[in-house]
Amino acid sequence: MNRVKVAAGAMPDVALKPQIYKDPRPKEYFDRFHARSRTREPNAVYELVRVVTMLHGLITFRARGLGAENVPPGPVILAPNHASFMDHFFTGAFIRRRVRFMAKSQMFKPPFGPLVYSPGGVFPVRRGHHDEEAFITSFEIIRRGGAVVMYCEGGRSRTGKLADTAKPGIGRLALQTGVPVVPVAILGSYQVRNWKRLHFPKVTVQYGRPFKFAPNEHPTREQQQAAADFIYDRIRKLHGELARVGHRAARRQRRRAQRTAADSAGAL
Repeated sequence: MNRVKVAAGAMPDVALKPQIYKDPRPKEYFDRFHARSRTREPNAVYELVRVVTMLHGLITFRARGLGAENVPPGPVILAPNHASFMDHFFTGAFIRRRVRFMAKSQMFKPPFGPLVYSPGGVFPVRRGHHDEEAFITSFEIIRRGGAVVMYCEGGRSRTGKLADTAKPGIGRLALQTGVPVVPVAILGSYQVRNWKRLHFPKVTVQYGRPFKFAPNEHPTREQQQAAADFIYDRIRKLHGELARVGHRAARRQRRRAQRTAADSAGAL
C-alpha cells in the first residue's frame, strides 16, 4: 500500500484508489471525443467548470499563481508536475487561456464524458495502449494555436514526490511541434484529497520561463526521451526551489518583484 511516512500523531493521507491502466473498450468508442476536440473549441461548459474550480481552489486551498506572465500567447505546451486530479484546473486557473488536456479514457463514461469532459475541451488517452489518436489531437490543437497541458510523469504521483523519470511523450510533442514549453511547478496539491478529513492544504502554482526546441519532424525515441528529460529537469528545479522557500516566502518574493518592476516602469 502506498503511504507516505508521517510524524507521530499526524493523520496519514487519504488512500488513493488502485489505478486501472488498461481500458478494454475499443479505439472506435473514443473517436467522437477526438473529432470534437480537433474541430471545435471548448464551449460554455469550460467556463462554468473553470469558475467553480477556481473559486474552490482560491477559497478552499488558498491557491495562488506566480509568474503567469511567462505563458506566451499562441500555441504552447504547459508541463506541470502531477500529484492530484485538480492539477489540470490549478494549471489553467491563473492564465487567461483555455487550456486543453488529455485525461485517462476511463473517465469518458456517461454522463460526464459526453456532457462535461468533451464539451469542456478534454480529450481521452487510452492508458496501457500506444494511443496515437491522443497525439494527433494534441498536434491539431497546437496547430490551431491552443494550449495543451501534458505531464512528464504520465500518471499522478501517489506520494507527492516527483517521479524518478520522465515519459518520452512530452518530448515527442515538443520536438515535433517546436512550440514554447512552459514548465509549471504545483506545490501542495497531492494532499488535496485530504479534504475528506477537513485538511485543506495550501497550493501554489509557479510558471517558469518558456523555452523551445528546434522542430524535428521525425525524432528518434532517444531524442524524445532526451527532450522529456530536459523538460522534467526544469520542472524539478522549479518545484525544488518553490518547496525550499515555501508558499509564504515565494509569494512575498513575487510581490516584491512586482513592486520593483512597477517602480522601475514608473520611473521611465
